[in-house]
Amino acid sequence: MSESEQRFGEFVAVRKHEHGHVAELVLDRPKAMNAVSTEMARSIRAACDALAADREVRVGVVSSTSERAFCVGADLKERNSFSDADLSRQRPTTRGAYTGVLELPMPTVAAVHGFALGGGFELALSCDVIVADATAVVGLPEVSVGVIPGGGGTQLLPRRVGAARAAELVFTARRVEAAEARELGLVDVLAEDARTEALALAARMAANSPVGLRNAKKAMRLGHGLDLRAGLEVEDAAWRATAFSGDRAEGVAAFNEKRKPQWPGE
Repeated sequence: MSESEQRFGEFVAVRKHEHGHVAELVLDRPKAMNAVSTEMARSIRAACDALAADREVRVGVVSSTSERAFCVGADLKERNSFSDADLSRQRPTTRGAYTGVLELPMPTVAAVHGFALGGGFELALSCDVIVADATAVVGLPEVSVGVIPGGGGTQLLPRRVGAARAAELVFTARRVEAAEARELGLVDVLAEDARTEALALAARMAANSPVGLRNAKKAMRLGHGLDLRAGLEVEDAAWRATAFSGDRAEGVAAFNEKRKPQWPGE
């Protein structure tokens, strides 16, 4: 049961769970299977900006109200009427939606039910962990409609599954069903109900230090792709930012007093 809900435009909502420590970013355009229009992209970015500034939130979950899809990517019906100039003007807005999710400072979990294609799969790839159920179908089919993945897919997918596997998936534009997606590492967890499992996983994460969670994510994100020596320097900076925090003091005290920590979050 959600504790509160805030709307961002017509198609996006943020629901708070776990005493406000888990925030669910809900894609709520079910009639269009969450196709990302200009308006929806703007709302996703606004929701992400609000979440990034909310120090109460420890973990985010991205989910969908559609029974058929997590998100089918760009709204091609809207784009059908676009001139080249229109498409160029739209680009910063759509890009902002994907980077908004990618740059959230807290851990994020995608709950994939049904189709997660193109930009929809890129929204999931922008999260730290992807939970899916048996209905999930994922893929980056952009080259089949004359574009390329432009919401981070050409960069995020190789980092997840390796260059050759990503090349095969992008160049064939094929769709991958749940079991194979788990086998290939396109999703991380298969569950009976993706949203329920994603929220449960988020709650387990949110029981931990919010300062630790954010700094661990920062270290992993900034350190990825660096040589080992540089990566360890990134880790050391993140360690220092956590080790001298109130959360560290509370964590050590709670451990010694055999009680649950009451994280100050700073």
